[in-house]
Amino acid sequence: MMAMNHLIVAPILLPLLTAAIMLMLGEKHRPLKAKINLLSSLIGLGIAVALLQWTQTTDVPGSIGVYLPSNWQVPFGLVLVVDRLSALMLVLTGIIGVSALLFAMARWDSAGSSFHALFQIQLMGLYGAFLTADLFNLFVFFEVLLAASYGLMLHGSGRARVSSGLHYITINLLASSLFLIGAALIYGVTGTLNMADLAQKIPLVAQADRGLLHAGAGILAVAFLAKAGMWPLNFWLVPAYSSASAPVAAMFAIMTKVGVYTLLRLWTLLFSAQAGASAFYGGDWLIYGGMATIVCAAIATLATQRLERMASLSILVSAGILLSAIGFAQPNLVGSALFYLVSSTLALSALFMLAELIERSRSANELLLEDETELLPRPLESLHPPKGINLDDEQKAVVGQVIPWTMAFLGLSFIACALLIIGMPPLSGFIGKLGLLNALLNPQGLGHIGVISTAAWGLLVLLILSGLASLVTFSRQGIQRFWTPAERPSPVLRRLECIPIFALLGLSILLTFKAEPLLRYTQAAADALNNPQQYVTAVLETRVVPNPQDKAGAQEVQP
Repeated sequence: MMAMNHLIVAPILLPLLTAAIMLMLGEKHRPLKAKINLLSSLIGLGIAVALLQWTQTTDVPGSIGVYLPSNWQVPFGLVLVVDRLSALMLVLTGIIGVSALLFAMARWDSAGSSFHALFQIQLMGLYGAFLTADLFNLFVFFEVLLAASYGLMLHGSGRARVSSGLHYITINLLASSLFLIGAALIYGVTGTLNMADLAQKIPLVAQADRGLLHAGAGILAVAFLAKAGMWPLNFWLVPAYSSASAPVAAMFAIMTKVGVYTLLRLWTLLFSAQAGASAFYGGDWLIYGGMATIVCAAIATLATQRLERMASLSILVSAGILLSAIGFAQPNLVGSALFYLVSSTLALSALFMLAELIERSRSANELLLEDETELLPRPLESLHPPKGINLDDEQKAVVGQVIPWTMAFLGLSFIACALLIIGMPPLSGFIGKLGLLNALLNPQGLGHIGVISTAAWGLLVLLILSGLASLVTFSRQGIQRFWTPAERPSPVLRRLECIPIFALLGLSILLTFKAEPLLRYTQAAADALNNPQQYVTAVLETRVVPNPQDKAGAQEVQP
Protein backbone atom coordinates (compact mmCIF):
# COMPACT_ATOMS: atom_id res chain seq x y z
CA MET A 1 0.00 0.00 0.00
CA MET A 2 2.79 2.43 0.89
CA ALA A 3 4.60 1.71 -2.39
CA MET A 4 1.44 2.40 -4.38
CA ASN A 5 0.93 5.64 -2.46
CA HIS A 6 4.37 6.79 -3.56
CA LEU A 7 3.46 5.84 -7.12
CA ILE A 8 0.88 8.66 -7.14
CA VAL A 9 3.60 11.29 -7.41
CA ALA A 10 5.56 9.37 -10.09
CA PRO A 11 3.62 10.73 -13.11
CA ILE A 12 4.74 14.23 -12.08
CA LEU A 13 8.35 13.51 -11.13
CA LEU A 14 9.12 11.28 -14.12
CA PRO A 15 8.54 13.87 -16.89
CA LEU A 16 10.17 16.56 -14.74
CA LEU A 17 13.40 14.55 -14.46
CA THR A 18 13.23 13.50 -18.11
CA ALA A 19 12.89 17.10 -19.28
CA ALA A 20 15.87 18.11 -17.13
CA ILE A 21 18.02 15.35 -18.65
CA MET A 22 17.07 16.33 -22.19
CA LEU A 23 17.84 19.98 -21.56
CA MET A 24 21.31 19.00 -20.38
CA LEU A 25 21.89 16.87 -23.49
CA GLY A 26 21.38 19.81 -25.86
CA GLU A 27 20.22 19.75 -29.48
CA LYS A 28 23.19 17.74 -30.78
CA HIS A 29 21.76 14.52 -29.38
CA ARG A 30 18.26 14.75 -30.82
CA PRO A 31 17.92 11.02 -31.76
CA LEU A 32 18.93 10.05 -28.21
CA LYS A 33 16.51 12.58 -26.75
CA ALA A 34 13.70 11.14 -28.86
CA LYS A 35 14.38 7.65 -27.52
CA ILE A 36 14.54 8.90 -23.93
CA ASN A 37 11.30 10.82 -24.44
CA LEU A 38 9.54 7.76 -25.83
CA LEU A 39 10.82 5.51 -23.03
CA SER A 40 9.73 7.99 -20.36
CA SER A 41 6.30 8.41 -21.96
CA LEU A 42 5.79 4.65 -22.11
CA ILE A 43 6.79 4.29 -18.45
CA GLY A 44 4.40 7.12 -17.56
CA LEU A 45 1.60 5.32 -19.39
CA GLY A 46 2.42 2.12 -17.51
CA ILE A 47 2.26 3.98 -14.19
CA ALA A 48 -1.11 5.48 -15.15
CA VAL A 49 -2.47 2.02 -15.98
CA ALA A 50 -1.17 0.69 -12.65
CA LEU A 51 -2.92 3.52 -10.80
CA LEU A 52 -6.14 2.84 -12.68
CA GLN A 53 -5.98 -0.81 -11.68
CA TRP A 54 -5.25 0.22 -8.08
CA THR A 55 -8.36 2.43 -7.85
CA GLN A 56 -10.43 -0.67 -8.58
CA THR A 57 -8.74 -2.93 -6.04
CA THR A 58 -7.67 -0.67 -3.16
CA ASP A 59 -9.42 -0.96 0.20
CA VAL A 60 -9.47 2.82 0.66
CA PRO A 61 -13.11 4.04 0.84
CA GLY A 62 -14.32 5.10 -2.58
CA SER A 63 -11.19 3.65 -4.26
CA ILE A 64 -9.25 6.84 -3.52
CA GLY A 65 -5.52 7.13 -2.97
CA VAL A 66 -4.06 10.17 -1.19
CA TYR A 67 -0.42 11.27 -1.11
CA LEU A 68 1.07 14.12 0.93
CA PRO A 69 4.28 15.23 -0.89
CA SER A 70 5.29 17.67 1.86
CA ASN A 71 4.08 15.35 4.67
CA TRP A 72 2.04 18.17 6.18
CA GLN A 73 -1.38 17.58 7.63
CA VAL A 74 -4.33 18.43 5.38
CA PRO A 75 -5.30 21.17 4.57
CA PHE A 76 -1.97 22.94 5.18
CA GLY A 77 0.27 21.04 2.78
CA LEU A 78 0.29 19.79 -0.79
CA VAL A 79 -2.11 16.96 -1.57
CA LEU A 80 -2.26 14.60 -4.56
CA VAL A 81 -5.31 12.39 -5.00
CA VAL A 82 -6.04 9.61 -7.45
CA ASP A 83 -9.54 8.22 -7.88
CA ARG A 84 -11.37 6.59 -10.76
CA LEU A 85 -11.89 9.85 -12.65
CA SER A 86 -8.33 11.13 -12.35
CA ALA A 87 -6.87 7.70 -13.13
CA LEU A 88 -8.98 7.51 -16.29
CA MET A 89 -7.69 10.92 -17.40
CA LEU A 90 -4.10 9.88 -16.63
CA VAL A 91 -4.38 6.82 -18.86
CA LEU A 92 -6.02 8.81 -21.65
CA THR A 93 -3.25 11.42 -21.44
CA GLY A 94 -0.57 8.75 -21.55
CA ILE A 95 -2.08 7.05 -24.60
CA ILE A 96 -2.39 10.28 -26.56
CA GLY A 97 1.07 11.42 -25.42
CA VAL A 98 2.78 8.28 -26.69
CA SER A 99 0.83 8.39 -29.97
CA ALA A 100 1.59 12.07 -30.62
CA LEU A 101 5.26 11.53 -29.82
CA LEU A 102 5.56 8.62 -32.26
CA PHE A 103 4.02 10.77 -34.97
CA ALA A 104 6.35 13.66 -34.15
CA MET A 105 9.43 11.44 -34.28
CA ALA A 106 8.83 10.89 -38.00
CA ARG A 107 9.84 14.50 -38.75
CA TRP A 108 8.14 17.14 -36.61
CA ASP A 109 10.52 16.90 -33.65
CA SER A 110 13.30 18.34 -35.83
CA ALA A 111 11.28 21.40 -36.89
CA GLY A 112 12.46 23.44 -33.90
CA SER A 113 14.50 23.35 -30.73
CA SER A 114 13.66 21.78 -27.34
CA PHE A 115 10.63 19.87 -28.66
CA HIS A 116 11.21 16.82 -26.46
CA ALA A 117 11.82 18.79 -23.28
CA LEU A 118 8.69 20.89 -23.87
CA PHE A 119 6.71 17.73 -24.59
CA GLN A 120 7.69 16.20 -21.25
CA ILE A 121 6.95 19.42 -19.37
CA GLN A 122 3.48 19.50 -20.92
CA LEU A 123 2.91 15.90 -19.83
CA MET A 124 3.99 16.89 -16.33
CA GLY A 125 1.48 19.74 -16.27
CA LEU A 126 -1.33 17.52 -17.54
CA TYR A 127 -0.64 14.75 -15.03
CA GLY A 128 -0.35 17.27 -12.20
CA ALA A 129 -3.63 18.98 -13.09
CA PHE A 130 -5.46 15.64 -12.91
CA LEU A 131 -3.85 14.63 -9.60
CA THR A 132 -3.80 17.82 -7.54
CA ALA A 133 -6.36 18.34 -4.79
CA ASP A 134 -6.08 22.07 -4.10
CA LEU A 135 -6.74 25.17 -6.19
CA PHE A 136 -3.32 26.78 -5.79
CA ASN A 137 -1.43 23.78 -7.13
CA LEU A 138 -4.04 23.41 -9.83
CA PHE A 139 -3.06 26.92 -10.92
CA VAL A 140 0.62 25.96 -10.81
CA PHE A 141 0.13 22.90 -13.00
CA PHE A 142 -2.10 24.87 -15.37
CA GLU A 143 0.74 27.35 -15.84
CA VAL A 144 3.26 24.55 -16.35
CA LEU A 145 1.27 22.90 -19.12
CA LEU A 146 0.39 26.24 -20.70
CA ALA A 147 4.00 27.44 -20.67
CA ALA A 148 5.03 24.27 -22.49
CA SER A 149 2.10 24.57 -24.91
CA TYR A 150 3.21 28.09 -25.88
CA GLY A 151 6.50 26.71 -27.17
CA LEU A 152 4.84 23.70 -28.80
CA MET A 153 2.21 25.91 -30.43
CA LEU A 154 4.96 27.87 -32.21
CA HIS A 155 6.96 24.75 -33.01
CA GLY A 156 7.64 24.61 -36.75
CA SER A 157 7.33 28.39 -37.18
CA GLY A 158 5.22 29.84 -40.03
CA ARG A 159 3.16 33.01 -40.12
CA ALA A 160 -0.14 31.26 -39.34
CA ARG A 161 1.31 29.57 -36.25
CA VAL A 162 2.87 32.75 -34.94
CA SER A 163 -0.32 34.79 -35.44
CA SER A 164 -2.60 32.16 -33.87
CA GLY A 165 -0.02 31.47 -31.18
CA LEU A 166 0.00 35.09 -30.03
CA HIS A 167 -3.78 35.03 -29.68
CA TYR A 168 -3.54 31.70 -27.87
CA ILE A 169 -0.97 33.07 -25.41
CA THR A 170 -2.95 36.27 -24.80
CA ILE A 171 -6.22 34.47 -24.06
CA ASN A 172 -4.59 31.97 -21.74
CA LEU A 173 -2.72 34.67 -19.83
CA LEU A 174 -6.02 36.49 -19.34
CA ALA A 175 -7.68 33.25 -18.20
CA SER A 176 -4.82 32.67 -15.75
CA SER A 177 -5.35 36.14 -14.30
CA LEU A 178 -9.05 35.36 -13.80
CA PHE A 179 -8.04 32.07 -12.19
CA LEU A 180 -5.98 33.93 -9.59
CA ILE A 181 -8.73 36.49 -8.91
CA GLY A 182 -11.37 33.81 -8.46
CA ALA A 183 -9.15 31.68 -6.22
CA ALA A 184 -8.29 34.74 -4.10
CA LEU A 185 -11.97 35.58 -3.58
CA ILE A 186 -12.78 32.02 -2.57
CA TYR A 187 -9.82 31.95 -0.18
CA GLY A 188 -10.91 35.26 1.33
CA VAL A 189 -14.34 33.83 2.13
CA THR A 190 -13.42 30.30 3.21
CA GLY A 191 -9.80 30.59 4.36
CA THR A 192 -8.70 27.51 2.42
CA LEU A 193 -7.92 26.32 -1.11
CA ASN A 194 -7.90 22.59 -0.42
CA MET A 195 -10.78 21.08 -2.40
CA ALA A 196 -11.91 18.65 0.29
CA ASP A 197 -11.73 21.38 2.96
CA LEU A 198 -13.68 23.73 0.68
CA ALA A 199 -16.40 21.11 0.30
CA GLN A 200 -16.84 21.15 4.08
CA LYS A 201 -16.69 24.92 4.55
CA ILE A 202 -18.88 26.13 1.68
CA PRO A 203 -22.16 25.00 3.34
CA LEU A 204 -21.12 26.97 6.46
CA VAL A 205 -20.45 30.27 4.68
CA ALA A 206 -22.51 33.12 6.11
CA GLN A 207 -25.31 34.43 3.96
CA ALA A 208 -23.66 37.87 3.85
CA ASP A 209 -20.52 36.35 2.30
CA ARG A 210 -22.24 33.94 -0.06
CA GLY A 211 -22.51 36.51 -2.86
CA LEU A 212 -18.74 37.03 -2.74
CA LEU A 213 -18.23 33.27 -2.79
CA HIS A 214 -20.43 32.90 -5.85
CA ALA A 215 -18.64 35.80 -7.56
CA GLY A 216 -15.30 34.08 -6.99
CA ALA A 217 -16.66 30.78 -8.25
CA GLY A 218 -18.09 32.51 -11.32
CA ILE A 219 -14.78 34.21 -12.16
CA LEU A 220 -12.98 30.92 -11.65
CA ALA A 221 -15.48 29.19 -13.93
CA VAL A 222 -14.87 31.73 -16.72
CA ALA A 223 -11.17 30.79 -16.67
CA PHE A 224 -11.98 27.08 -16.90
CA LEU A 225 -14.70 27.57 -19.52
CA ALA A 226 -12.28 29.50 -21.74
CA LYS A 227 -9.90 26.55 -21.58
CA ALA A 228 -12.75 24.06 -22.11
CA GLY A 229 -13.97 25.90 -25.22
CA MET A 230 -17.45 27.08 -24.22
CA TRP A 231 -19.09 29.67 -26.48
CA PRO A 232 -18.43 32.64 -26.68
CA LEU A 233 -15.06 32.13 -24.97
CA ASN A 234 -13.79 29.74 -27.66
CA PHE A 235 -13.07 32.10 -30.56
CA TRP A 236 -9.32 31.50 -30.14
CA LEU A 237 -9.43 27.71 -30.17
CA VAL A 238 -10.10 26.83 -33.82
CA PRO A 239 -7.38 29.10 -35.34
CA ALA A 240 -4.85 27.93 -32.75
CA TYR A 241 -5.52 24.20 -32.97
CA SER A 242 -5.80 24.16 -36.77
CA SER A 243 -2.51 26.06 -37.14
CA ALA A 244 -0.50 23.89 -34.76
CA SER A 245 1.59 21.03 -36.07
CA ALA A 246 -0.24 17.71 -36.23
CA PRO A 247 1.31 16.02 -33.14
CA VAL A 248 0.89 19.19 -31.06
CA ALA A 249 -2.76 19.52 -32.13
CA ALA A 250 -3.28 15.87 -31.17
CA MET A 251 -1.98 16.69 -27.67
CA PHE A 252 -4.18 19.79 -27.52
CA ALA A 253 -7.22 17.51 -27.89
CA ILE A 254 -6.63 16.32 -24.31
CA MET A 255 -5.77 19.83 -23.09
CA THR A 256 -9.32 20.97 -23.79
CA LYS A 257 -10.54 18.12 -21.60
CA VAL A 258 -8.49 19.52 -18.69
CA GLY A 259 -10.96 22.40 -18.47
CA VAL A 260 -13.89 19.98 -18.64
CA TYR A 261 -12.32 17.74 -15.99
CA THR A 262 -11.68 20.66 -13.64
CA LEU A 263 -15.25 21.92 -13.94
CA LEU A 264 -16.61 18.43 -13.33
CA ARG A 265 -14.35 17.91 -10.32
CA LEU A 266 -14.97 21.27 -8.64
CA TRP A 267 -18.68 21.52 -9.44
CA THR A 268 -19.54 18.06 -8.12
CA LEU A 269 -17.31 18.54 -5.08
CA LEU A 270 -17.96 22.14 -4.04
CA PHE A 271 -21.53 22.68 -5.26
CA SER A 272 -23.08 19.29 -4.71
CA ALA A 273 -26.43 18.66 -3.05
CA GLN A 274 -24.65 19.00 0.32
CA ALA A 275 -23.49 22.59 -0.41
CA GLY A 276 -26.49 24.20 1.30
CA ALA A 277 -27.58 27.45 -0.32
CA SER A 278 -24.86 27.03 -2.98
CA ALA A 279 -26.08 23.62 -4.14
CA PHE A 280 -25.81 23.18 -7.94
CA TYR A 281 -24.71 26.80 -8.36
CA GLY A 282 -24.12 27.54 -12.05
CA GLY A 283 -25.71 24.37 -13.38
CA ASP A 284 -27.97 26.18 -15.83
CA TRP A 285 -24.99 28.12 -17.21
CA LEU A 286 -23.26 24.84 -17.98
CA ILE A 287 -26.34 23.36 -19.64
CA TYR A 288 -27.28 26.27 -21.87
CA GLY A 289 -23.70 27.41 -22.48
CA GLY A 290 -22.84 23.90 -23.62
CA MET A 291 -25.88 23.80 -25.90
CA ALA A 292 -24.92 27.16 -27.43
CA THR A 293 -21.44 25.76 -28.05
CA ILE A 294 -22.90 22.75 -29.86
CA VAL A 295 -25.08 24.96 -32.08
CA CYS A 296 -22.31 27.37 -33.08
CA ALA A 297 -19.70 24.66 -33.66
CA ALA A 298 -22.09 22.45 -35.65
CA ILE A 299 -23.06 25.32 -37.95
CA ALA A 300 -19.40 26.25 -38.43
CA THR A 301 -18.51 22.67 -39.43
CA LEU A 302 -20.92 22.93 -42.37
CA ALA A 303 -18.89 25.82 -43.79
CA THR A 304 -15.36 24.56 -43.16
CA GLN A 305 -13.19 23.36 -46.02
CA ARG A 306 -10.06 22.23 -44.14
CA LEU A 307 -9.71 18.99 -42.23
CA GLU A 308 -7.74 20.68 -39.43
CA ARG A 309 -10.53 23.19 -38.84
CA MET A 310 -13.12 20.43 -38.97
CA ALA A 311 -11.22 18.54 -36.27
CA SER A 312 -10.96 21.70 -34.14
CA LEU A 313 -14.67 22.39 -34.49
CA SER A 314 -15.44 18.78 -33.62
CA ILE A 315 -13.54 19.35 -30.36
CA LEU A 316 -15.92 22.23 -29.61
CA VAL A 317 -18.95 20.05 -30.35
CA SER A 318 -17.71 17.38 -27.95
CA ALA A 319 -16.88 20.03 -25.33
CA GLY A 320 -20.40 21.43 -25.57
CA ILE A 321 -21.91 17.98 -25.13
CA LEU A 322 -19.76 17.26 -22.08
CA LEU A 323 -20.43 20.62 -20.41
CA SER A 324 -24.17 20.30 -20.89
CA ALA A 325 -24.13 16.75 -19.52
CA ILE A 326 -22.27 17.91 -16.41
CA GLY A 327 -24.83 20.64 -15.74
CA PHE A 328 -27.71 18.19 -15.38
CA ALA A 329 -26.07 16.61 -12.28
CA GLN A 330 -27.33 13.16 -13.18
CA PRO A 331 -24.94 10.27 -12.39
CA ASN A 332 -26.14 8.12 -15.30
CA LEU A 333 -25.68 11.04 -17.72
CA VAL A 334 -22.19 11.83 -16.38
CA GLY A 335 -21.20 8.16 -16.65
CA SER A 336 -22.19 8.07 -20.34
CA ALA A 337 -20.48 11.43 -20.90
CA LEU A 338 -17.20 10.06 -19.54
CA PHE A 339 -17.40 7.11 -21.94
CA TYR A 340 -18.09 9.56 -24.77
CA LEU A 341 -15.12 11.68 -23.61
CA VAL A 342 -12.72 8.74 -23.99
CA SER A 343 -14.01 7.68 -27.40
CA SER A 344 -14.18 11.17 -28.90
CA THR A 345 -10.76 12.25 -27.60
CA LEU A 346 -9.04 9.22 -29.10
CA ALA A 347 -10.77 9.76 -32.45
CA LEU A 348 -10.08 13.51 -32.56
CA SER A 349 -6.40 13.03 -31.78
CA ALA A 350 -6.17 10.52 -34.59
CA LEU A 351 -8.00 12.91 -36.93
CA PHE A 352 -5.49 15.72 -36.37
CA MET A 353 -2.63 13.44 -37.37
CA LEU A 354 -4.59 11.91 -40.23
CA ALA A 355 -5.47 15.35 -41.58
CA GLU A 356 -1.83 16.16 -42.26
CA LEU A 357 -1.28 12.94 -44.17
CA ILE A 358 -4.39 13.47 -46.27
CA GLU A 359 -3.51 17.09 -47.05
CA ARG A 360 0.00 15.96 -47.95
CA SER A 361 -1.45 13.71 -50.64
CA ARG A 362 -3.41 16.65 -52.05
CA SER A 363 -0.33 18.90 -52.14
CA ALA A 364 1.96 16.38 -53.81
CA ASN A 365 1.96 18.35 -57.07
CA GLU A 366 2.74 21.74 -55.55
CA LEU A 367 5.78 23.69 -56.75
CA LEU A 368 9.13 23.61 -55.02
CA LEU A 369 11.04 26.76 -54.26
CA GLU A 370 14.07 27.31 -56.45
CA ASP A 371 16.54 27.21 -53.58
CA GLU A 372 15.18 23.91 -52.31
CA THR A 373 15.33 21.79 -55.43
CA GLU A 374 18.56 20.24 -54.15
CA LEU A 375 16.47 18.41 -51.57
CA LEU A 376 15.19 16.08 -54.28
CA PRO A 377 17.04 12.84 -54.96
CA ARG A 378 17.78 13.65 -58.64
CA PRO A 379 18.15 16.72 -60.85
CA LEU A 380 14.95 18.31 -62.07
CA GLU A 381 14.15 19.49 -65.53
CA SER A 382 11.27 21.50 -64.14
CA LEU A 383 10.12 22.76 -60.77
CA HIS A 384 7.64 19.93 -60.36
CA PRO A 385 8.59 17.15 -57.94
CA PRO A 386 8.71 13.63 -59.29
CA LYS A 387 6.14 11.05 -58.31
CA GLY A 388 6.47 9.91 -54.74
CA ILE A 389 7.95 13.19 -53.46
CA ASN A 390 5.77 15.07 -51.00
CA LEU A 391 6.19 18.49 -49.46
CA ASP A 392 5.71 19.81 -45.94
CA ASP A 393 4.54 23.24 -44.77
CA GLU A 394 7.85 24.87 -45.76
CA GLN A 395 7.79 23.26 -49.24
CA LYS A 396 10.60 20.90 -48.27
CA ALA A 397 10.68 17.39 -49.59
CA VAL A 398 9.43 14.76 -47.15
CA VAL A 399 11.73 11.77 -47.21
CA GLY A 400 9.88 8.57 -46.61
CA GLN A 401 8.82 5.26 -47.98
CA VAL A 402 5.78 4.57 -50.11
CA ILE A 403 3.59 2.22 -48.11
CA PRO A 404 1.50 -0.23 -50.14
CA TRP A 405 -2.17 0.62 -50.24
CA THR A 406 -1.45 4.10 -48.84
CA MET A 407 -4.67 5.63 -50.07
CA ALA A 408 -6.63 2.65 -48.78
CA PHE A 409 -5.12 3.19 -45.32
CA LEU A 410 -5.94 6.89 -45.38
CA GLY A 411 -9.45 6.26 -46.68
CA LEU A 412 -10.32 3.56 -44.15
CA SER A 413 -8.84 5.60 -41.31
CA PHE A 414 -10.87 8.61 -42.39
CA ILE A 415 -14.06 6.51 -42.45
CA ALA A 416 -13.30 5.17 -38.96
CA CYS A 417 -12.70 8.69 -37.61
CA ALA A 418 -15.91 9.89 -39.23
CA LEU A 419 -18.01 7.09 -37.74
CA LEU A 420 -16.52 7.62 -34.28
CA ILE A 421 -16.96 11.40 -34.23
CA ILE A 422 -20.41 11.44 -35.85
CA GLY A 423 -21.58 8.71 -33.47
CA MET A 424 -22.86 6.30 -36.07
CA PRO A 425 -23.07 2.53 -35.49
CA PRO A 426 -21.36 0.25 -34.90
CA LEU A 427 -18.33 1.93 -33.31
CA SER A 428 -17.84 3.25 -29.76
CA GLY A 429 -18.88 6.80 -30.66
CA PHE A 430 -22.39 5.47 -31.27
CA ILE A 431 -22.37 3.66 -27.92
CA GLY A 432 -21.36 6.87 -26.13
CA LYS A 433 -24.07 8.97 -27.76
CA LEU A 434 -26.66 6.23 -27.30
CA GLY A 435 -25.82 6.21 -23.58
CA LEU A 436 -26.29 9.98 -23.46
CA LEU A 437 -29.67 9.75 -25.23
CA ASN A 438 -30.81 6.97 -22.91
CA ALA A 439 -29.78 8.96 -19.83
CA LEU A 440 -31.62 12.05 -21.08
CA LEU A 441 -34.78 10.02 -21.62
CA ASN A 442 -34.45 8.36 -18.19
CA PRO A 443 -33.42 11.23 -15.89
CA GLN A 444 -32.16 10.67 -12.36
CA GLY A 445 -31.16 13.10 -9.64
CA LEU A 446 -32.31 16.54 -8.55
CA GLY A 447 -35.67 15.10 -7.57
CA HIS A 448 -36.79 14.81 -11.20
CA ILE A 449 -36.66 11.06 -11.67
CA GLY A 450 -38.77 10.16 -14.70
CA VAL A 451 -39.49 13.80 -15.61
CA ILE A 452 -37.77 14.92 -18.83
CA SER A 453 -37.04 18.63 -18.67
CA THR A 454 -37.17 21.06 -21.57
CA ALA A 455 -33.39 21.42 -21.43
CA ALA A 456 -33.03 17.64 -21.70
CA TRP A 457 -35.19 17.60 -24.82
CA GLY A 458 -33.11 20.44 -26.23
CA LEU A 459 -29.83 18.60 -25.67
CA LEU A 460 -31.32 15.41 -27.10
CA VAL A 461 -32.27 17.23 -30.31
CA LEU A 462 -28.86 18.90 -30.53
CA LEU A 463 -27.09 15.57 -30.15
CA ILE A 464 -28.93 14.30 -33.20
CA LEU A 465 -28.63 17.48 -35.27
CA SER A 466 -24.93 17.95 -34.51
CA GLY A 467 -24.35 14.37 -35.63
CA LEU A 468 -26.17 15.10 -38.88
CA ALA A 469 -24.06 18.24 -39.41
CA SER A 470 -20.91 16.21 -38.87
CA LEU A 471 -22.19 13.56 -41.27
CA VAL A 472 -22.69 16.15 -44.00
CA THR A 473 -19.26 17.68 -43.38
CA PHE A 474 -17.36 14.40 -43.28
CA SER A 475 -19.17 13.17 -46.39
CA ARG A 476 -18.22 16.32 -48.31
CA GLN A 477 -14.62 16.17 -47.13
CA GLY A 478 -14.35 12.50 -48.04
CA ILE A 479 -15.75 13.06 -51.52
CA GLN A 480 -13.38 15.94 -52.19
CA ARG A 481 -10.30 14.12 -50.99
CA PHE A 482 -10.86 10.51 -52.02
CA TRP A 483 -13.51 10.33 -54.74
CA THR A 484 -12.78 13.43 -56.82
CA PRO A 485 -10.78 12.42 -59.94
CA ALA A 486 -7.27 13.85 -59.76
CA GLU A 487 -3.90 12.86 -61.12
CA ARG A 488 -1.63 12.84 -58.13
CA PRO A 489 0.89 10.36 -56.78
CA SER A 490 0.29 8.40 -53.63
CA PRO A 491 1.67 10.26 -50.62
CA VAL A 492 4.98 9.19 -49.15
CA LEU A 493 4.39 8.15 -45.55
CA ARG A 494 6.60 6.91 -42.80
CA ARG A 495 5.64 3.98 -40.65
CA LEU A 496 5.93 6.09 -37.50
CA GLU A 497 3.22 8.35 -38.93
CA CYS A 498 0.81 5.48 -39.50
CA ILE A 499 1.37 3.45 -36.33
CA PRO A 500 -0.13 6.00 -33.87
CA ILE A 501 -3.19 6.57 -36.07
CA PHE A 502 -3.72 2.84 -36.36
CA ALA A 503 -3.25 2.42 -32.59
CA LEU A 504 -5.70 5.18 -31.60
CA LEU A 505 -8.38 4.00 -34.01
CA GLY A 506 -7.72 0.41 -32.96
CA LEU A 507 -8.32 1.33 -29.32
CA SER A 508 -11.52 3.14 -30.27
CA ILE A 509 -12.73 0.09 -32.17
CA LEU A 510 -11.72 -2.15 -29.26
CA LEU A 511 -13.96 -0.04 -27.02
CA THR A 512 -16.84 -1.13 -29.24
CA PHE A 513 -16.32 -4.76 -28.20
CA LYS A 514 -15.23 -3.95 -24.63
CA ALA A 515 -17.76 -1.22 -23.97
CA GLU A 516 -19.35 -2.89 -20.95
CA PRO A 517 -16.24 -2.84 -18.69
CA LEU A 518 -15.51 0.80 -19.52
CA LEU A 519 -19.15 1.78 -19.02
CA ARG A 520 -19.13 0.10 -15.61
CA TYR A 521 -15.95 1.97 -14.75
CA THR A 522 -17.22 5.37 -15.90
CA GLN A 523 -20.54 4.82 -14.11
CA ALA A 524 -18.67 3.98 -10.91
CA ALA A 525 -16.64 7.18 -11.35
CA ALA A 526 -19.85 9.17 -11.85
CA ASP A 527 -21.45 7.61 -8.78
CA ALA A 528 -18.38 8.53 -6.72
CA LEU A 529 -18.61 12.12 -7.97
CA ASN A 530 -22.26 12.18 -6.94
CA ASN A 531 -21.20 11.18 -3.42
CA PRO A 532 -18.38 13.67 -2.70
CA GLN A 533 -18.25 12.78 0.99
CA GLN A 534 -16.10 9.75 0.10
CA TYR A 535 -13.50 12.05 -1.46
CA VAL A 536 -13.67 14.51 1.43
CA THR A 537 -13.30 11.79 4.06
CA ALA A 538 -10.40 10.09 2.27
CA VAL A 539 -8.45 13.35 2.00
CA LEU A 540 -9.15 14.90 5.39
CA GLU A 541 -8.54 11.67 7.33
CA THR A 542 -5.15 11.07 5.74
CA ARG A 543 -2.42 11.33 8.36
CA VAL A 544 1.18 12.36 7.96
CA VAL A 545 3.91 9.73 8.14
CA PRO A 546 5.57 9.88 11.59
CA ASN A 547 9.25 10.77 11.71
CA PRO A 548 11.27 7.64 12.66
CA GLN A 549 13.57 9.78 14.80
CA ASP A 550 10.58 11.07 16.78
CA LYS A 551 9.52 7.47 17.43
CA ALA A 552 12.98 6.54 18.61
CA GLY A 553 13.11 9.59 20.90
CA ALA A 554 9.72 8.76 22.37
CA GLN A 555 10.85 5.21 23.15
CA GLU A 556 14.02 6.45 24.86
CA VAL A 557 12.16 8.70 27.31
CA GLN A 558 9.75 5.96 28.32
CA PRO A 559 10.52 4.50 31.79
